[in-house]
Amino acid sequence: MKRPRIDNPVLTVPGALQALMAFSETATHPGLPRTTLELVNLRVSQINGCSVCVEMHSQGLKQAGESDARLFAVAAWRDSSVFSDAERAALALAEAATRISDRPDPVPDDIFVEAARHYDEPALARLVIDIAGINAWNRLNVTTGQIAGQIPAPSVPAQAVPVGASL
Repeated sequence: MKRPRIDNPVLTVPGALQALMAFSETATHPGLPRTTLELVNLRVSQINGCSVCVEMHSQGLKQAGESDARLFAVAAWRDSSVFSDAERAALALAEAATRISDRPDPVPDDIFVEAARHYDEPALARLVIDIAGINAWNRLNVTTGQIAGQIPAPSVPAQAVPVGASL
């Protein structure tokens, strides 16, 4: 069985877990549905190849009552009819902000303007924080070789765990 390269740094560096959890918690906002944030976290984790986060956010979405059809469609959201225009705008922004080295204009104005059409500035700011946060979690997990399937099923309600958290 594959083993992590090292223990997760957020568990071994004093204060790191608390700092990342606090950062992730700032993404919650009444104008930004938790489901949208979880869909964003799942998509970013798919892009970054973070199996731990894909597993965690898929489980969180299932616990929140999301259908298999929506979970399965996240990777191909552009070609699916199961997402709202607001969710599509959030997913487009998440993809652009995650793949910043893939194009000369990493986050084109049209993508940002579309997101701003659906979210007021405080919600949009928190969406950007969530995207940055899940990218940080993904990079920590992927770099250190953290393994999916080694996370116990959450015993607390999904809403009690910070949205971007991905141990």
